Amino acid sequence: MDTDPEPARIVLASKNQGKVRELQAMVAAAVPDLDAATAVVDARAAGLSDVVEDGVSFAENALLKARAAARESGLVALADDSGLAVDVMGGAPGIFSARWSGRHGDDTANLNLLLAQLGDVPDDHRSAQFVCAAAVVTPGGAEHVVLGEFPGMILREPVGEHGFGYDPIFAPDGYDGLSCAQLSPEEKNRVSHRARAMNAVLPHLVAALEEQDDPAGDDPPRPGSGD
Repeated sequence: MDTDPEPARIVLASKNQGKVRELQAMVAAAVPDLDAATAVVDARAAGLSDVVEDGVSFAENALLKARAAARESGLVALADDSGLAVDVMGGAPGIFSARWSGRHGDDTANLNLLLAQLGDVPDDHRSAQFVCAAAVVTPGGAEHVVLGEFPGMILREPVGEHGFGYDPIFAPDGYDGLSCAQLSPEEKNRVSHRARAMNAVLPHLVAALEEQDDPAGDDPPRPGSGD
């Protein structure tokens, strides 16, 4: 006999479908008893309002999104804020990565502008890192936020067919000059800045789900930063 689908239990505070696919796969791997196809919904499916990301750090913006998602949906919320930090540019584009060209989410324009800005920078000064802050917020107000970094360098032209954003021009350390867009989605999900942040925050997500299943248990942790 068919069983009813599992109700939504986690909301991913993002409408970026590339990011949503990555996060869904990571959540499914971390919580194998969870039917991610129905229990994990994104911001669009949950009907969440857009959030003004006016924080001055990745961590602040991740928390802004997770707090709003938990408040509006009544679900455990998982959010991230991530971007590219180029050393010679003082950490830019940083929190402005998705709108570096002035048009939010225009990956090609953002990438081309960054390459133009780094046109005269020699290879040994093109170091950079992808940075991700991941936050879990419960409807009861418990909060955890962690950071993950993925060091590498900026290539001189885009290569590869996978990924999104700046992936085609970012060569992570230890991959013989391959760009993130040349890694398989499975490999990138395993080693990326988002993977590192998510691996650190997922235990807090699992604990939040367990608390949801056992509301008579211990009191949830007070709001604050995680590990």
